[in-house]
Amino acid sequence: MEQTPIPTEQAVRSQSRGGYRVNEIFFSVQGEGRLAGTPMVFIRFSDCNLRCSVVNAGFDCDTEFMSGRYRDIDDILADAEALNPRKGWLLFTGGEPALQLDAPLVTTAKRRGWRLAIETNGTIKLPEGLDWICVSPKTAEHTLRQRTADEVKYVRQVGMEIPEPTIKATHHLISPPFMPNGFMRLEDLEWCIELVKANPEKWSLSFQYHKLLQVR
Repeated sequence: MEQTPIPTEQAVRSQSRGGYRVNEIFFSVQGEGRLAGTPMVFIRFSDCNLRCSVVNAGFDCDTEFMSGRYRDIDDILADAEALNPRKGWLLFTGGEPALQLDAPLVTTAKRRGWRLAIETNGTIKLPEGLDWICVSPKTAEHTLRQRTADEVKYVRQVGMEIPEPTIKATHHLISPPFMPNGFMRLEDLEWCIELVKANPEKWSLSFQYHKLLQVR
């Protein structure tokens, strides 16, 4: 069953309340993709315009992103700088961070010395100024509005074919889904390995290492 994005006017917008609805802010290492292992401060925004399940996305979303509170730019960045005074990478995630991320937050964070990354489903065009864009599509290619990325990452389980991305990206990744118990199925892993082996000139394998190691 094909997933259709919920219209953005039904989702949380920063402009509507004079702030950004934030679920959590924490300091950890990136657990997947080309930047795996890199220390980052994660800003998780509330809400999403998709509802991922095994039926429509190949996996059940296990992230709690509905709760949160409204915070302004200075408050958000003060927390980030307290967690990592040396700054470095700041990663916007969700839910779907593109529902709220805007030019004022990007510009202010860059001015204060952060490198900015985002993990997005690609259904909303991103503001300029981001240093690393990871698009992980969960919907049909024609629904995607972010047309460029540093990496595209697709979840694939047994029986699903190699993707045919329409986004222009430097890196192309395939990842097996994780089950609600925190583990991946061996058959899904083996399927993804065979997919990248059959398409070595373009595709690489990605894991959610943080789930395997049980770290945030």
